[in-house]
Order: sequence, then C-alpha cells, then structure tokens
Amino acid sequence: MLDHNECERARVRRDRRYDGRFFSGVRTTRIYCRPVCPVRPAQGKNVEFYATAAAAEAAGFRPCLRCRPETAPFSPAWQGSRTTVHRAMRLIRGGALDRAGVEELAARLGVGARHLDRLFQRHIGATPLQVARTLRVQRAKRLLDQTRLAMPDVAARAGFASLRRFNAVFAEVYKRTPSEIRRLRFKPV
Repeated sequence: MLDHNECERARVRRDRRYDGRFFSGVRTTRIYCRPVCPVRPAQGKNVEFYATAAAAEAAGFRPCLRCRPETAPFSPAWQGSRTTVHRAMRLIRGGALDRAGVEELAARLGVGARHLDRLFQRHIGATPLQVARTLRVQRAKRLLDQTRLAMPDVAARAGFASLRRFNAVFAEVYKRTPSEIRRLRFKPV
C-alpha cells in the first residue's frame, strides 16, 4: 500500500531509496516518472502514485523519456544483459539447444548469436553450447545412476542427437565410457 504523503516527500526530494518502489503520474502531461526524475517536480495536486510502471500505463500514462522508468531498479531492463542470459539459461534447460542452434536461440531472445556468446562469456564464463553440453552430460549421468534405461534411451532423454555423440562427450568429460560408469554404480555386492 502506497502512503501518499511519503511518496510525495520522496518524489520532491528525489530520494534514491524509493527508486523502483513507486511511480508518479502527472495528470497534466499524462507522463509517469521514477521518484528520481531530474525534471522539475510537478505540483503535488497534479500527481498520482502507482506501485508499478504497468499500473501507471494502464491508467493512461506514458513513460518519461528523461528518467526512463523501464530502467528502474527491479525491472528486467535494470538488470541489463543478465536478464537475457537468465532467459537463455531457462530455454537451454528446457532443451532449446537440443532441437536448434545458437542462432535460433538468439533470435528467440532478440539478439544476435555473437552477442549472445559474448553475454554468456561475461556472465557465465562459458558459451551457450558449452552450457547445453554440460547440462546434457549431467542429465545423462543422473539417468545412468538412477535408471536401467538402455544407452540409446539415455542419450535421447539427455538431449544428445546421437549415441555416438553421447559416448564421445561423456568419455571426454568423465574420462570413462557411460557403460563403465553404469557398471561402477550397479556393481553387484
């Protein structure tokens, strides 16, 4: 619940502690702003307060071009490129790179493939393909440990396009074949 007097004090003082906690809509201009907007504050009688930018827009206000409400703290734009990487990670966990390439993933996110690679290197320290490969190998290891599925089924469920690729990647990562790992796990006692 927004306290009108508290919001008004924060808006007039441009108090940074309130940035992202509320938005003020000016009735005369039909523009909404963050509490830290550098523009001269409007008269209090012309201002309405909203908990979110979406609420201000739903009330018919448009965003200020000076304080850019879409960059307020806690908004996706405020988190910057991390938001894109988080969305990409969610899609990769869901198998986006098992069915398509990095170009298609980047297009879904609205960026170029090279830019997506750079974002992953900056925030994750690995490329999207490396992340997908690691997730596939981890899925395969869990399936080997927890089930008695045949190797082709393990490869398919883990997201590998072929049994040959599954065996090669698994051996490269674990320095053992999937069959050796399974034998160690299900060794008769």
